[in-house]
Amino acid sequence: MKADKYAGRNADRKVLLYQGGKKLVERSGVGRALEHQKRALEAAGISYTLDPEADHTIVHLNTVFPDSLWMSLRARAAGKTVIYFGHSTREDFRNSFPGSNAVSGLFRKWIEKCYSSADLVITPTPYSRRLLEGYRLRTPVTALSNGIDLDVFQKDAQGGERFRRNFDFRPSEKIVLGVGHYMERKGILDFVDMAERFPRYRFVWFGYTPPALVTKKVKRALKKGKELSNLLFPGYADRQALLDAYSGSDLFFFPTMEETEGIVMLEAMAMRLPILVRDIPVYEDWLEHGRSVYKGKTQEEFASLLCGILEGKLADLTEEAYGIVQKNSIVSIGAALADIYEGLESRSGKKESYENLNYHRLV
Repeated sequence: MKADKYAGRNADRKVLLYQGGKKLVERSGVGRALEHQKRALEAAGISYTLDPEADHTIVHLNTVFPDSLWMSLRARAAGKTVIYFGHSTREDFRNSFPGSNAVSGLFRKWIEKCYSSADLVITPTPYSRRLLEGYRLRTPVTALSNGIDLDVFQKDAQGGERFRRNFDFRPSEKIVLGVGHYMERKGILDFVDMAERFPRYRFVWFGYTPPALVTKKVKRALKKGKELSNLLFPGYADRQALLDAYSGSDLFFFPTMEETEGIVMLEAMAMRLPILVRDIPVYEDWLEHGRSVYKGKTQEEFASLLCGILEGKLADLTEEAYGIVQKNSIVSIGAALADIYEGLESRSGKKESYENLNYHRLV
């Protein structure tokens, strides 16, 4: 295992996984990413702590709340290495909450301040790296996937049967699954439209957002969706319920308009669930239409592809998709983090040479 290369050096490292604002993000992709980091560090034999007062040499930050910036500044002042995970961009902040577009410029300035406080920013994809490199950052940016735990996300026939039984779905029914917050950016409007177009299929959207943070357009779509007999909004799903849903569904429809990666899609790919995603820049570098997933840009394209996948008229690409997420396993991410720590430590006191860091996405 590559991580073994650093077994001796890793014994001298201890990472603080700072959990500021965890309650606010634990049901989001950022919350999942933090859990992935725990498992990646364990796989690499790197010790970590969740206690800011415990001994540590490296700090991982995942949120852009004020307390995280304070922790970054405090750690840098104490001579510790600070790594900021760039999950957020101005682009994926837009079309998320009421008023998010109006304040997106201020949000960009704030995350520039947060990310610039670190020694290195790690963002999930080459696309989000390009975005952040276009910002006014004083910190180098590298791309590394959030990763996926292949030991956890495995298709389970019994789990699939349990999912269908819990929702009274017949074995013969075709089920389209969506996962995400109630946001325009996540494509929930398009998801509801597809359910209305195809009453012969069943549609299920797992996720939840407090009503105060839901836009008027999404509220109208949710109200309309609840009137459709083939569409369900069960709310937030814990990990087991989501594993069952992945196992029991026939298609993962992810019409998101903007992502830095999309952890739920990695999960669906690991579960060998066919994927239909919006054709957006973040997926240009590593997901090819007709090779690993299917991509659409318009509702007409979505409708044609959705029907073709569910009726077996299009090729099954699930094994090709699984091959991609295999390269982004938790073990591989842990080894890559060990490489990054090694690189940062070898450049200690030579901040100008951080610009030469060039760790690439593993796909």
